[in-house]
Amino acid sequence: MAAAPANPTAPAGAAPTATASAAAPRAAGTLDELMLAMDVVDTLRHRDVMVERELAEETREQALIERLRAIYQGQGIAVPDSILAQGVKALKESRFVYTPPAPGWRRTLALAWVARGRWGKRVAAALVVALVGYGAYDLAVVRPREKAAEAARVELAETLPRRLAAGRDAVRAEALDEAVRQRADALAARGRAALDRGDAAEARATVAELDALAAQLRQDYVLRIAGRPEDRTGIWREHPSFRGRAYFVVVDAVDPQGRPVPLPIRNDETNATETVSRFAVRVPQSTYEAVRDDKQRNGIVQNTRLAEKRRGALDPVYRMPVLDGRITAW
Repeated sequence: MAAAPANPTAPAGAAPTATASAAAPRAAGTLDELMLAMDVVDTLRHRDVMVERELAEETREQALIERLRAIYQGQGIAVPDSILAQGVKALKESRFVYTPPAPGWRRTLALAWVARGRWGKRVAAALVVALVGYGAYDLAVVRPREKAAEAARVELAETLPRRLAAGRDAVRAEALDEAVRQRADALAARGRAALDRGDAAEARATVAELDALAAQLRQDYVLRIAGRPEDRTGIWREHPSFRGRAYFVVVDAVDPQGRPVPLPIRNDETNATETVSRFAVRVPQSTYEAVRDDKQRNGIVQNTRLAEKRRGALDPVYRMPVLDGRITAW
């Protein structure tokens, strides 16, 4: 025979529903109790002086609970004694209190990450400014400086040694006189010594001197006396530089094709060097009078060749007696 139900009058499924209903209030009560305990702790924190007095000795815990009950009753809130006791205990145990982590790199990174929205734009702007500034500095200062340093290195290591050797070889190839070749060797040695010292300016000056010497050796011209009727052929000057009266013959430097050849001529009256193709050469009075007499015969000078400068020679060879001294204006 089947067993009879314990409560035949109760409808089916009633017991489970009652159990669930009882569990829900307990769960809610547990959450409410937690919230009340937290509120009690918060109340205690806002009354620090009272807490310090009442918690100074454990024997006064009950008196503290009584006072808390009075505070909540004054607010119309009924708080069980168990909740008040839990709040007092939680405060003593520092429960519900946030204790920040100790300072350190992890905390710093975490705080920075939290505040990234605030400082991110500033950091980005600063990075952009820094990048632009670095780029401008690199383009305006670093690269030109590196380029200049590299150019100086190449000049000392390659360009100037090559130009020194080329200048020396050019002089030796053109020179007819061994003394001029030895002069080229001495100049090249001076330039190499300057390179060893890292003195680019001295080396450049030596290269320029060798180039000028080679150019002078390549020249081929004559000094022709200005002997046409309209030319002023001879002049005399009295100047402190000459210590008395000085006589000059005006000449033109021309190449074999009759074209003017510019020469660097130092003017003894001004001590300035000018590049000219017509100038006056100082001569003895006898040479001056001989040229004058030549022109007076028929109005022109027949013997116009005063000197000849051959290619490979350093200086012109004079056909008439001359003296040291040149002028470029009269």
